[in-house]
Amino acid sequence: MCLGIPGQITELVDLEFLVAKVDIGGVKRDVIITCVVDDEHPAESCVGDWVLVHAGFAMSRLDEEEAARTLALLAELGDMQAEIDLMRQVETST
Repeated sequence: MCLGIPGQITELVDLEFLVAKVDIGGVKRDVIITCVVDDEHPAESCVGDWVLVHAGFAMSRLDEEEAARTLALLAELGDMQAEIDLMRQVETST
């Protein structure tokens, strides 16, 4: 399964190669923003944008509300995974 995670562009790192720093849950990573830049939305206007990040690439822009919903869903999935892991531990110990 491939998973894109919302992050917010905080700064431009390299305009020539279209690399930006993206904050993903408090972790800052360099991400290639080629897929979210075009004539109507140049790299210089990307700071503050929310993007969906997968494998080091910003795949698409999304609004802050959609980013918040996606992050909440991912948090729920994480909680669910923790519950499943706990059930597996209990199952194997009995």
